Amino acid sequence: MSTDQDLLADGRLTDGLLAHPYAVYDRLRDTAPVHCVTGPDGSPAWLVTRYDDVREALANPLLSLDKRHALPGGYKGFALPPALDANLLNMDPPDHTRIRRLVGRAFTTRRVEQLRAPIRRTADHLLDVLGTSGGPHGSTDLIAAYAAPLPITVICDLLGVPHEHRRDFRAWTDVLVAPDPARPQAAKEAVVAMLGFFTQLLADKRKEPADDLLSDLIAVRDEGGREGSDRLSEDELMSLAFLILFAGYENTVQLIGTAVLALLQHPDQLAALRADPSRLPAAVEEFVRYDGPALLAIRRFPLEDVTIGDVTVPAGETVLLSLAAANRDPRRFPDADRFDLGRDATGHLALGHGIHYCLGAPLARLETEIALAALLERLPDLKLDGDPGDLRWRPSLRARGLLALPVTY
Repeated sequence: MSTDQDLLADGRLTDGLLAHPYAVYDRLRDTAPVHCVTGPDGSPAWLVTRYDDVREALANPLLSLDKRHALPGGYKGFALPPALDANLLNMDPPDHTRIRRLVGRAFTTRRVEQLRAPIRRTADHLLDVLGTSGGPHGSTDLIAAYAAPLPITVICDLLGVPHEHRRDFRAWTDVLVAPDPARPQAAKEAVVAMLGFFTQLLADKRKEPADDLLSDLIAVRDEGGREGSDRLSEDELMSLAFLILFAGYENTVQLIGTAVLALLQHPDQLAALRADPSRLPAAVEEFVRYDGPALLAIRRFPLEDVTIGDVTVPAGETVLLSLAAANRDPRRFPDADRFDLGRDATGHLALGHGIHYCLGAPLARLETEIALAALLERLPDLKLDGDPGDLRWRPSLRARGLLALPVTY
């Protein structure tokens, strides 16, 4: 197994970073803040770890998300078919601007706030099930029983995905985020299954439109806008549905899980939050800064030679911006490795920065706030079940999250 020292010695983004990400990042920020590494698929990339460098790079128009600007042999991320790949994570302006404008209205803070009551009903229902199965006292895996089904229910309701397909989508997502080396074909099989799922879903929605976001997007594709300006191609439509469903589930389940873990490991902070739940919205910013769901931003490719820190990265090479490292940079957040709900965590980069700032950020914040509020009210004796050192983390550089969170209540 690689250690953080191994990472500095040979540049491998493998076990050391997965097992001890913040220890590795601490050392890299001090010794090699722009560091040449080997990416998850074995190809070369540049890893950026200091807050100022990451923030500036996130907003730099010379760093493209479009894989057409990548040199052959560099790390490019997911390998998806065109019908799923024409999404915002692979686009620059003007296409990025056009598509984000079309879907952005559904994710404004005002529109998302209208989901508060439905989200709380879902949270209460999941906790009711826990009470029914465990009686006044019980134990459970909080990821499987609560943190995962809450966001998948919310985003599927928003898009209009039928209930019978939600379990399948969770399984496909898990395979893509953390591929199993023992099952090399599993990711390809998941992609094929998802492509078939979305093809059928779009066909069904065209036959029977409903009051949901996907039906609205289909109307934009089929009826609205002028060709080349405010209209979606068929691949863009399917890719957008995929991205909203994928990211809307994946990021939030990880955030809820790590937030609950942070509270259970810091009982003084948990007690303070129980005493004053009005602090929850601000607390979410510290949760996402301290241990957010994404270690890295989506990869980028310089359109020309670009200087980051004191390193010049050649055009077309892959740049990986570490959101997690930036958020633990003591130059920006004093005593950054300390979890502190009294901290002013504004300015964190967990949800991005610039034109690619997370479209679903208002929804992720609201879901996390409501999920924690319901837990604080309904499960006053919530405790970690077992040794924190035995917790297993998802073996993925794409998404940081717990495989399970055993608790008693």
